[in-house]
Amino acid sequence: MFDQGSGDPLVVIPGIQGRWEWMRPALRALARDRRVISFTLPGDLGSGMTMDPALGFDVFVKQIDAVLDEARVDRAAICGVSYGGLIAVRYAAVRPERVSALILTSTPGPGWRPNARQARYIAKPWLSLPVFCVTALDRLSRELRTALPDWRARIGFTLAYVGDAVTAPTFPGLMARRVRLQQETPFHPDCQCIVAPTLVVTGDESLDLVVPVASTREYLQLIPGAQYAVMDRTGHLGMLTQPDRFAGILKEFLASRS
Repeated sequence: MFDQGSGDPLVVIPGIQGRWEWMRPALRALARDRRVISFTLPGDLGSGMTMDPALGFDVFVKQIDAVLDEARVDRAAICGVSYGGLIAVRYAAVRPERVSALILTSTPGPGWRPNARQARYIAKPWLSLPVFCVTALDRLSRELRTALPDWRARIGFTLAYVGDAVTAPTFPGLMARRVRLQQETPFHPDCQCIVAPTLVVTGDESLDLVVPVASTREYLQLIPGAQYAVMDRTGHLGMLTQPDRFAGILKEFLASRS
């Protein structure tokens, strides 16, 4: 578990890969202004929690309750990154008393469905792993050329990103299982139940090649009073390629809600 900084608590939920280590640059930047807590999703090494089929998607709700209780935090701002945003939506809907603010970062909309290529990955996650890695590197390189114009910064980022992937490995079968859970869960009703102040953050429409920006923007119509921020010249990895900028956006939003 990641737990650094002091002040008002912010819980950051990782994406489909499930590992907080992949968000390390953003977590450190955020921890300069507040206490930041993050964790590994259920089923992964080091999470301390299994994927209980009886709970369905609410296994994530149970985990966040446990994380907050262990940290002795009654109420916190919740930031969900990509798939983690769906978890944040569910948690804010069913635990409104524990959520002071909600941030959804490049999160698939409640009606998101995998495209044909993604469906193939989900159907055969291990067999699709080589192709997935090659296409992921292609998406990464296109975004990095814009987000990090300096070639030395791009090399440094890529080495660190690959290093995190090696030292904190993810499991394709578990990722596919998480997507299937998402497909079985209706999120539209949850959006109507959210009372926490909400910020929706995306990158450029042309650079996020993982989650369509239009899909993330659905939350602006579904969650009453939701605000919007765009990290231009970035895509799906804006919080990692430009962590200080991302932290500044969240700092401004959270300060305005204090």
